[in-house]
Amino acid sequence: MGTYAAVVLAGGAARRMGGVDKPALPVGGRSMRDRVLAAVGDAAPRVLVGPGGGVTDGVRVTREDPPGGGPVAATAAGLALLDPDTTLVALLAADLPLLTRAAIGDLLDHLAPPTAARPDSLSSPQALAGSPASAATAGSLSSQRAPADNPSGRRVGAVPDRERPADGVCFVDANGRRQSLCGVWRVEALRAGLLRLAAERGGSLAGASMRALFAGLAIREVPWAGDGPPPWFDCDTDEDVRRAEEWVR
Repeated sequence: MGTYAAVVLAGGAARRMGGVDKPALPVGGRSMRDRVLAAVGDAAPRVLVGPGGGVTDGVRVTREDPPGGGPVAATAAGLALLDPDTTLVALLAADLPLLTRAAIGDLLDHLAPPTAARPDSLSSPQALAGSPASAATAGSLSSQRAPADNPSGRRVGAVPDRERPADGVCFVDANGRRQSLCGVWRVEALRAGLLRLAAERGGSLAGASMRALFAGLAIREVPWAGDGPPPWFDCDTDEDVRRAEEWVR
């Protein structure tokens, strides 16, 4: 697909790692934050939401309001720095040291133009049935409907929609869990979700969940089928960082 922007969220508290600046931790001699920014080196603009010390020239830096207000508030801050004509944005966590441009390209390829539904995943019998066969090929389209008894966010009973184009795409892991901060989204859909969520919460986005932001969006789920480690692997613990180091050797 054509041009896209990127918003990288780097303001998390990293409580399980003692509150360190996790995106600044090196993997393979390079900070995780810089690895993510390099994976979207052709995005325009690139926006970092979080501490920006030592960031690459040309990257726009901002903070969520309030600082530490969570990923939804950070998403709003990042979108505010996009150019007015930006239509697609890669929304990414800053602790994805294994992310590659090839993985971003895979996501972009799965985000069909709004006027054209992808026949393989929207019209086939497998897709209409929501079967694993469709997810294993070109990804499946579903609305974000997380049951109350499914707090893990795992994909259960995805609901295909033949008429509605995808609002975004994201990877899913081997267990069907959406990796929503490793995805590409239509800016208009994200902004509409932010407006709706702010209205529901009395104007504040601080502490809101990404699941709430994506509620009602048509999301194409893409299993990783490329070579190498999964690009959505995030580092939440010291052990995760060690595993990432082994993969990049």
